Amino acid sequence: MKDVINTKKAPEPVGAYPHARKVGSLLFLSGVGPRKPGTSDIPGVQKDVAGRVVWYDAAVQTESVIENIKNILEASGSSLEKVVDVQVFLTDMKRDFAAFNAVYAKHFAKIQATRTTIQVGALPTPIAVEFKVIAEA
Repeated sequence: MKDVINTKKAPEPVGAYPHARKVGSLLFLSGVGPRKPGTSDIPGVQKDVAGRVVWYDAAVQTESVIENIKNILEASGSSLEKVVDVQVFLTDMKRDFAAFNAVYAKHFAKIQATRTTIQVGALPTPIAVEFKVIAEA
């Protein structure tokens, strides 16, 4: 399908969905987390010997999420400056909101996209931050 966008410069989806779809003049990105493209590595995460997350840095994860979003938007012919709406999912609002919000403001203050931030019980991989984005194509 010509309106489906996937890129090797973003983490592989963990389900049967593309990185983005173009509909008219808009791009709808699937949920984007902080994993590094081509790996299962999650920036800002420390695991114990059993592979359980024992510590994470929400600011580092937020930076990585935004980098992944930039890569998907560029592969779609767009850019971060064309983002119009962001839905943010945090697994621990009380612990992580301030760190996430500081990184978000650094990248989005001038863009002025609308935003909703929601706490969720878990995300599909052991991450603390995920964005869902709508942008102009």
